[in-house]
Amino acid sequence: MRKLFLLAIAFLGGHPFMAQQPATMIMKLMNGAVVRTDVNEVEKITFADTLYNLNSEGYRILEANELCWPEDCLLPSLLPPATLHSLDMNAASLSEEERVMFCTLQGIINRTRPRILLYNHNEEPQSMWPTAHNLRITNVSASKPYSLVQLFEEEIKGLVLYSNQLSNHYSNLAVTIAGLDRLLPVTEEIRAKLIAAGMDFPVVEDLTQLKMTTAYDIYNHLYTHYWSRCNHRLLISERPNIPYVHDIGAACGSACVWLDPRTQAERLLLDKMLKDMTPGRDIVLGWYPEERSGVGEATKYGLSTVPADFFENATVYSAVKASIKIPAVPKRPKLENKIYATVYISDGDNIQYCQHAMAKVFQQSGRGKMPLNWTISPALADFSPSMLNYYYGKSSTNDCFVCGPSGVGYAMPYDAHNARYYAPSTSIKTITPYTQLTQRYLEKTGLRVITIWDDISATQREAFAANCPYLYGLTINDWERQSTRLSAKIQSNWLPITPLYPCYANGVDVITGFFNRDIRNFSGKKPMFVTGQATVWDAGPDKLVALKDKLDALSPGNVSIVRADHWFSYYCEANHLPFNLTMLQDMEITSSPYKTRPKFAADGSPSSGYIWISKEENGTGWVQMDFKEPFEISRYVVRHAEAGGLGPELNSRDFTIEVSLDGETWTTVGTHVGNTAPVTDTSITPVEARYVRVNVTNSGIDGIVRIGDIEVYGSH
Repeated sequence: MRKLFLLAIAFLGGHPFMAQQPATMIMKLMNGAVVRTDVNEVEKITFADTLYNLNSEGYRILEANELCWPEDCLLPSLLPPATLHSLDMNAASLSEEERVMFCTLQGIINRTRPRILLYNHNEEPQSMWPTAHNLRITNVSASKPYSLVQLFEEEIKGLVLYSNQLSNHYSNLAVTIAGLDRLLPVTEEIRAKLIAAGMDFPVVEDLTQLKMTTAYDIYNHLYTHYWSRCNHRLLISERPNIPYVHDIGAACGSACVWLDPRTQAERLLLDKMLKDMTPGRDIVLGWYPEERSGVGEATKYGLSTVPADFFENATVYSAVKASIKIPAVPKRPKLENKIYATVYISDGDNIQYCQHAMAKVFQQSGRGKMPLNWTISPALADFSPSMLNYYYGKSSTNDCFVCGPSGVGYAMPYDAHNARYYAPSTSIKTITPYTQLTQRYLEKTGLRVITIWDDISATQREAFAANCPYLYGLTINDWERQSTRLSAKIQSNWLPITPLYPCYANGVDVITGFFNRDIRNFSGKKPMFVTGQATVWDAGPDKLVALKDKLDALSPGNVSIVRADHWFSYYCEANHLPFNLTMLQDMEITSSPYKTRPKFAADGSPSSGYIWISKEENGTGWVQMDFKEPFEISRYVVRHAEAGGLGPELNSRDFTIEVSLDGETWTTVGTHVGNTAPVTDTSITPVEARYVRVNVTNSGIDGIVRIGDIEVYGSH
């Protein structure tokens, strides 16, 4: 329940973008003491200091440099949305320049507290995402769109006046300035409409006197005069007059550019901006004039690109905080001498696709009839955790979610089309923070497989293996741009890297034909593995379900189409690599007296609702797994209460890991005392065992043992 009455003190030196600035903290009075409180619990803040700039609702009007931006988050922490005033910009027949102005207004207002929702794209039902986020909405009449500006007139300082007559890049320059100084970017025509509606704002910045005509000159002007004031944690790369992500850009005081790396002067200017950003923390949001050169240029600097040129209402949906409900993973049958096939659906790295097109594709009647792997963006953990929960909540056991290229944001370590490494094999200083960031967001979102564009070097493979222990495997793209097929690799004796063959196939027959290049040679003496990818625009679930019969016709009774996590589990077992034994169908799990069933302790999800909870309140409890046959146990992972979205004070403090061959004689292979971490991930000297037991002797604060998930890795 949110606090409805708070006396709060905010240290608003901000932390948002400049490294030297301290983090914003929200404090409250409790029994006379000043203590820190979670921003997500705050319903309203009032201020005793009259020097603060308050609006008529009592909200502190935030400037661009006053946001709370945690170091480990892609976006700043905004207060939960109040009642939102929504405007359908299509129904209002707004021009491109008007949409730019309204989206910028949305960002400026919503950084204080989200109160504006804009409908712009209209591919999915308008009510879909507001409903999924439990928003309170009141509609602004489409016949009087400027009344929305009037509602927040007191929070606007003035105007940036611009004209696109010489170049439409002036709109991006105007948007950048507007976000920095709480201004509205307007043309003379829009200004006249504001005046007609009774709002004669002063012109604070007049860009109409500028005579520059090229993208380079305009953005060089931006770099020279405004870049030092912009935050460097988020760079907006967006086509002029496409306003979708202008709200989050304006809220953050971000620069908005549209530079083409294929033009040398523009690439060098873009590079100057990218060099000022921090690998493993900062992102580029939007898109580029050309995909490979743009994504590749950011990759050179270890930066994630989150494709999002049509993602709308980021300042609203990112402000709705929710624990991600990772689905449980179904158990898999024993490995057999079969052909194991798995198929990926493309484009989930693009959060605009997740917001719009995927919403329709996911409703196809063929979904759930065959195991399929849905690429989705782990960046949604910050941009819209409720969007992730929507898909996770509607998924079947045949729906497996995997990470799109090539981690937390789109990166292109190697461009196969142009035979170019954008992140050279020697650039460990850029690939390391990128993979470290990726690990955090994989674990947040439950994604165990990454599809890589297009390939990775030995150094890059090492970085993924060293920094992403959450992975089950990587895929790379075989575009058939080399003399022979790409081969699978095993990195660091545990991480399989396998080619998608085909990649980005446009139909079931194409996938069938590629798979048959291997299937026709199946001997039945050992398992075979085939994997490929379909373009979502050409082959969604309704078409892909035909693959079952087509593959069965190639080798009757021998082909099993499986989820990606199962596919990599089978692949590792067949190649005598460690794999997660708790995924085995024959595993038997027992525990001390419980409130929730023992199966929750090893079901693939640490999330609330899938947590094993002990019955006793004496601080002790145990969970035991019987794998029915001996394995060489080499690693165990215990995810505690915090990994499931609960408080860190509920993490188990003291516990041991014990193994046995017969269930009678036990050997302790791990002892943990005073644990406070959400995840315990430990490799051990391999030991033969059939049974593994987690024995908690001190649960922590309330005497109840909670285990989010257990993984045990072993091999034959």
